Amino acid sequence: MAGKFEVYEDAGGKYRFRLKAGNGEIVATGQGYSSKEAAHKGVEAVQRAATDAPVVDLPKAA
Repeated sequence: MAGKFEVYEDAGGKYRFRLKAGNGEIVATGQGYSSKEAAHKGVEAVQRAATDAPVVDLPKAA
């Protein structure tokens, strides 16, 4: 099964999204948004940004 984005209302009344892998594990979460529509726009922004996003290994902290 493919992964999926879930949009939900949290206990504080903010809308959030999470990305779940095909096995049901949460692999990413979004910030709190004031409306469901804004959370959906957040999902769309992540989808656009991730399309060609490179993987960058950062140096070890000193």
